Amino acid sequence: MKLFIPGPISVSEEIAITQTKEMISHRSSEFKELMKECSEGLQNILYTKNRVLISTSSGSGFMEGAIRNTVNKKVLVCVCGAFGKKWAQIATSCGKEVTILNFKEGNAINKEELKNALTKNDFEAVCITLNETSTGIENNLEELVPIIREQNNNILILVDAVSGMGGTRIHVDKLGLDVCLASSQKCFALPPGLAFASVSEKVLEKAITIKDRGYYFDFVELAKEYDENQTPYTPAVGLMFALQEQLKLIKKEGIEERFNRHKKLKEITHAWVRDNGFFIFSDEKYSSNTITCINNTKKIDLSKLKKAMITKGYFIDTGYRKLNEKLLSEGKDETFRIPHMGELSEEELHKFLDTLKIIMGEI
Repeated sequence: MKLFIPGPISVSEEIAITQTKEMISHRSSEFKELMKECSEGLQNILYTKNRVLISTSSGSGFMEGAIRNTVNKKVLVCVCGAFGKKWAQIATSCGKEVTILNFKEGNAINKEELKNALTKNDFEAVCITLNETSTGIENNLEELVPIIREQNNNILILVDAVSGMGGTRIHVDKLGLDVCLASSQKCFALPPGLAFASVSEKVLEKAITIKDRGYYFDFVELAKEYDENQTPYTPAVGLMFALQEQLKLIKKEGIEERFNRHKKLKEITHAWVRDNGFFIFSDEKYSSNTITCINNTKKIDLSKLKKAMITKGYFIDTGYRKLNEKLLSEGKDETFRIPHMGELSEEELHKFLDTLKIIMGEI
């Protein structure tokens, strides 16, 4: 069964087998080499010299860690979909004073509204979702970061890149991002269970001053162990083997070539959407390289479509549930999503889209 959902995505047999390698001690010299190789590979993908911490967790864990390590009190959270809302929920649950800057689903973060919000309070950090998985929006960091820095050069910029990292270009050092985090089950085409976060020196300096930043996601402790090619707790060694192998494959493909492939997959998907009488839900100027959200203008029975596609070997997505419930309550078309991330080839995508078209015509 091929997974065509926004994550977890299908894992190749080659990667799956890698996880079954003989186990090693996480306190051994062999593990230190494994950790070093994984860390350096992630730095290359993010164009950064910052430490890229690795955690046995989901990306949500590092979202919480980012809040707990950078914010004493005030944080601005930009929300243009479900995962921006998650940032806000996490920050609230950590007892922070959260200001939410809301944008309509399908729209990107607006520069002027962000600038205006930043002038109204002395925030310690601003949270941005790079790639809003629920709507298919990719916020443009090159537009947004200068706005933030102009208003407050000391503010920390925290970026959720869960469904973007490894599929879209992120110049961490050039942009000056303080935390940029992701997890393994999306563009990296790995099983769930690992999270990655590039962390700036400014973050670590701030974290030292914060009390009650927790244990598991204490960036100071994680960075201390990172410098010894270690982790403060037992990692998922099997998943680390898989990450090591995947990073080798990414290097072989070429990082820029990988980003260009994802862009081409987006273009193929968008062309299919237009050719088949649908409309893209998100603002196309800010459309995601890794997932396309589509208005179900033809009123296709998505439940029947999903069942029929399973018989063809595809498990598909029928849209983000809470978004669809909201749209239907407003008398609007619901959405469905087509992911195009990971190791997907143009040939595989065309085959999937051709099958999807045939099944839509049959149900």
